[in-house]
Amino acid sequence: MREEFIIVLDQGSSSSRALAFDLEGNIRFKAQKKITLDYPRPGCAEYDGMELLKSQTESLKEVLAKLPRGAVVRALGLAAQRSTVVLWDRETGIPLCPVLSWQDGRAAGELAGIPLSNASIHKLTGLYKTPYYSASKIKWCLENFPEVKAASAAGRLLISPVSGFLLWHLSNGTIFALDPTQAQRTLLFNIRSLKWDTRLLGAFGLNCGTLPEVRPSIGDFGKIKAGGFEIPVRAVMGDQQAALLGLGVDSENSAALNYGTGAFLLVNTGSRLVDVRGILNSIGWREAGSKTPCYFLESTVNSAATALEWLKVKLGMLGELSEVDGLCRLSRNRLLCLPAIGGIGAPYWDFSTFTTFAGFSPNTDRHDIIRGMVEGIAYLVGDSLDLIRKKGFNITEIRASGGLSNIDWLLQFQADITGAKILRMEDTEATALGAAVGAARAAGIELPRKIKISKEFVPAIPEVERAALIKGWRGFIKNIRKTSADLRRLK
Repeated sequence: MREEFIIVLDQGSSSSRALAFDLEGNIRFKAQKKITLDYPRPGCAEYDGMELLKSQTESLKEVLAKLPRGAVVRALGLAAQRSTVVLWDRETGIPLCPVLSWQDGRAAGELAGIPLSNASIHKLTGLYKTPYYSASKIKWCLENFPEVKAASAAGRLLISPVSGFLLWHLSNGTIFALDPTQAQRTLLFNIRSLKWDTRLLGAFGLNCGTLPEVRPSIGDFGKIKAGGFEIPVRAVMGDQQAALLGLGVDSENSAALNYGTGAFLLVNTGSRLVDVRGILNSIGWREAGSKTPCYFLESTVNSAATALEWLKVKLGMLGELSEVDGLCRLSRNRLLCLPAIGGIGAPYWDFSTFTTFAGFSPNTDRHDIIRGMVEGIAYLVGDSLDLIRKKGFNITEIRASGGLSNIDWLLQFQADITGAKILRMEDTEATALGAAVGAARAAGIELPRKIKISKEFVPAIPEVERAALIKGWRGFIKNIRKTSADLRRLK
C-alpha cells in the first residue's frame, strides 16, 4: 500500500523549512535551511530574495527525496512570515530590491503623507499606520529604487508577501495568489469586504494589478511540480494563524501566545470584529465555501527572541538561548527593561523609543540584565491582555508555543504578571501542524492534532504584588517614552 503524505513549507524569519506529515499527523521527514537577515543600518532589516527562494525550494526537494518509493503527496500547505514584502520582475522573476523584513522600519517617514487617519486605517484593515506593515515599505521602494519604479512603469512589477513570491516561482509563474491572513498585513486589504481596498491603494499610490489574487486560506491554490511530484497546494496562511490552528485555538474566547522572533498573543473572537484600542483585529483563516473568516484580537511584541539575540551577539552576555532560564535564576536584583528593538508594538505602537534598562546598582550583573529583558517581554504581553480583558474576554489560560516557550522563567513570570495559567504545549511545531491540518482539510482529510501540554505555569504571587509590579512598569514605560523623544532631539 502506497504511503500518503501532507507536505508543509514553513518560511520563517530565520529559516525556511519543509516537513512531511503522514495521515496520522506524525512528522516523518523534515529539512531546514538557515537564511540571513541583514541589518545594513539602524532600523533596517532585509533579506536577499533569491536566498529566500533557494532556501525554500532546496528544503522542499530534500524532503521529497526522503519520501518512500511510491509515496503519494495529497496536499501542500504553506505558512510564511506575514509583513515581509517582495517586489520582483514579472519577466525575469528576480527581486528588484532587497526584501524588507517585517522588522524593517525605514519607511516610517512615508506614513506622514498618507491622507487617511490611523482610526480610518484601523477600521478598514484592523491594523495601525506603522512601518511594520508592507504598504509604506512598498512606497519607499518605489521611490528609492529606480529598478522598481521602471518595472512599475513598464507593467512588469509584481508585489507580494513572501508566500506569493514563493508560490509564483514554485508554479513557474502560473499561481499568483495568497490568502486573507497575509493580504491583510500589506495594509492594503479590507478585512470586511475581504478585497484589496481602492482607498488604501490610492493613499499609497498603488494599484491592485501588481498584487496577488486573494483566495480562501484553506482551499484550492492550484498545483506545483517538484521532485517528480505534482502537488496540489491546498492551504496558504500566515505563520501565526497556522500556529493557532495547530494548537487547536479555534473556539471563541480561546487564546494562544507564540514566542518567536516576536511575541504574539491572539484571542479568538469568532465571526465578530471587536475593537480594542491599540490591539489588532486579525483574520484567523477563511475556508473555501465560507462567507466569513474567523477573527482574532492580536497583540504584537516586536522584540522577543530578537532582543535576546541582541544580548548574545552585540553584548556577548550569553552563549545559546537554551542558557537563558538558568541565567535568569542566578539574578538577585530586579531591573526593568523595555525591549524596543524594532520599536514597541501593541498596545503602544511607538517606533521611536529606545531599548532601555532602569535600576542599575553596583551589584547589577549580566544575570539581572538577561532577566530584565525576559520579564520585559512578559510585561508587554500583559499590557495587551489587560486591555482585552476590559472588553469582556475572560482569559484564564493561554496556550504557549514557539522557541522561547522553553524558558521556564519567562512562562512563570507571564503567569505571575497576568494572573492567567500558561500552558506550554509539547508540540513546538504548531505552525507546521496548522498548515498541514488546513491543507489536509481542503483535501478531504481530517489530520489528527496530537496536542499535549508539557507543563503548566500557574500564578505564584499575590494580587497586591502583581498590582505593584504593574504600577512600577507602567510608570517606567511612560517615562522612558518621553525620555527617548528628548534623546532623539539631541542627535
